[in-house]
Amino acid sequence: MLPIISGEQVKHLDQQYISAEGISSLDLMERAANAFVAWFTTTINPNIKQVYIFAGPGNNGGDGVAIARLLQERYYNVHLFYLQEVADCSADFKANYSRLPDKVLVTKFNEWNGIIAEHSVIIDGVFGVGINRPIEGVFQRLIQILNKATALKIAIDIPSGLPADQIAFGTVFRADHTVSFQFPKLSLLFPEHASFIGELHIMDIGISEETMDAFQVGRFYLRAKDIPSLHRSFHRFSHKGDYGKVLIIGGAKGKTGAINLSAHAALRTDSGLVHLAPYLEDPYLIQPIISELMLFQDDSKQNLNNFDAIAIGPGWGMGVDIAYYQSILARFQKPIVIDADGLNLLAANPDLIHKIPKNSVLTPHLKEFERLVGKSKDHLERMEKAKNFAIANGLILVLKGAHTLVTLPDGRQIFNSSGNQYMATAGSGDVLTGMIASFLGQGYSPEHAALCGVYHHGLAGELASKSKWRGMIASDIIEAIPRTFLELGIK
Repeated sequence: MLPIISGEQVKHLDQQYISAEGISSLDLMERAANAFVAWFTTTINPNIKQVYIFAGPGNNGGDGVAIARLLQERYYNVHLFYLQEVADCSADFKANYSRLPDKVLVTKFNEWNGIIAEHSVIIDGVFGVGINRPIEGVFQRLIQILNKATALKIAIDIPSGLPADQIAFGTVFRADHTVSFQFPKLSLLFPEHASFIGELHIMDIGISEETMDAFQVGRFYLRAKDIPSLHRSFHRFSHKGDYGKVLIIGGAKGKTGAINLSAHAALRTDSGLVHLAPYLEDPYLIQPIISELMLFQDDSKQNLNNFDAIAIGPGWGMGVDIAYYQSILARFQKPIVIDADGLNLLAANPDLIHKIPKNSVLTPHLKEFERLVGKSKDHLERMEKAKNFAIANGLILVLKGAHTLVTLPDGRQIFNSSGNQYMATAGSGDVLTGMIASFLGQGYSPEHAALCGVYHHGLAGELASKSKWRGMIASDIIEAIPRTFLELGIK
């Protein structure tokens, strides 16, 4: 997994890598510029040829100047604007400035007429990760002008004005795309910053994870390449018992669709046997959505240890007898998955939290999390509360949303890279619950079950949305689950 390095450590990381590799800072900047241009030329509409690049005086501006040269070499019409006398800019900025071909149109910002041609691209290279105060003066005026422009907007590494590790505190460039180098900066993962970042793209510039590990602070970014090693292997002699026996508890009257979705998702994630235990007076009145699902009538006295994994909460309702909830926690001592009303009941009855088996996986969305631990002023505070909650209770907390955050009992926090906005649909969370329960039932460690569940869930949403777009529903995500294993090369 990619370590997420603090903004103040990025310079030290670069220096250590440069020294270890025997290259110059200019060489590393050239790698970044080439990575950006490779992304640009394969992603942006090739019919857009007019590019406006705005370069600040530091190394983010130096990236912009190098990108100007490389794009011009690929026959783009490039207009470069610099904001400070070149003599006062960073050494690498000046070195790249001296390499500019004559065909790049260069203008000092205070001499610009303010015109942006239609169907063009704006590239922001004004400020990088080092900013620690609100931008002002000519820089603020420029960002305000660019934010009003109708062109496609792209930020180099981080939108100008956005601090690397904190919540935004002033004027910030509003990008349609942010192309960040080597790892995502922490603030690029905050929901408060969605309108500044647009689509996030992480480009590898060759710094090894081993080098980055020396600077890690317990925050990581989960990618597709990290997933295969987390999976268990099965063989041709494996039978359905090896793939786990899973129980989904929930589904009060009028809400049985939730446990159906969870159970169906568990089957599609490769569970061998899946049972439903609806919270109904006569549980056999429920109609399973697929024939492979079985029913289980739980009466608070039965032995649950015949199951390999249990998930509780989807569609459960708030009318559940707390003594029954307690009985589940007492009768099943292995890690469980708790979602939806299972979480809301914990918030209303906090003494239950201490009875949850250690390393269980809780999967709240933002509101459910707020009910559990109280309100947070921003995502940074929310992350800290998640960390404290996980450590104090020995639990895994999966905070759902864009870049779903998995917080482990040892305090590590892992952001997910898969998924998209089309997954914001009823039942999507129930699907995730079933997937994590499935991996638990197959014998995965709770940590690996949570990480595999979160990544495969997001990837299934991406795959399903390619044909469904805004019309995607939770059932579409379930049907795409098998394809996620194919995409990741997992047999």
